[in-house]
Amino acid sequence: MTARLVPPIVPGASPGRRGQGDSGARRPVPLAGPPGRPNVVYGFGRIDASGRVADRVTIAALGWRGGDRLTVTAEAGVMIARRDPGGMVTVPSRPYVVIPAALRRRCGLRSGDHVLLAASPGQDTLAAYSFAVVDQALRAHAPAPGEGRLS
Repeated sequence: MTARLVPPIVPGASPGRRGQGDSGARRPVPLAGPPGRPNVVYGFGRIDASGRVADRVTIAALGWRGGDRLTVTAEAGVMIARRDPGGMVTVPSRPYVVIPAALRRRCGLRSGDHVLLAASPGQDTLAAYSFAVVDQALRAHAPAPGEGRLS
C-alpha cells in the first residue's frame, strides 16, 4: 500500500494561483483579543526629581503631543492623567508626563520610584501605579497556601 501525498495548504493562496502574486499585497490576518480584556498598553517608568515619568510606547499609544493639556488626579499609589483642554498640566515636546509635587505627595510617589504605566487609548488616559499598589493587587489574587499547586 502506498501513501498518497497531500499538497501543502498556504493561507491566502487560491488553488489556481500557487506561487503567483505579490506576497506583500496580502492583508495581515486579524488577531482576536481575549474577550472582556481592555485595550491597554503597558510600560514602566521612573519618576525623576522633577516629577517627570516617561515611556515612549505608552504615550505614543495615546497620541499625546507637545502642548496637549492634561488633568492629573491622584490617590494612594495611583496617578491618572486625562487629556483635557482645560487641564493644568501641559505635555512637553518630549514624550513624558509631569506629576506635580502636590499630587506626588498626595499619592505617596517619590523621585526614584518605578511605576507601572497603563495607557488606555479608548479612554485617553494614562495611569501610573506604584509597585506597592501592583504588589497589593497581585497578593489579593494569589492562590491561598496549598491551592493551585501541581502535584
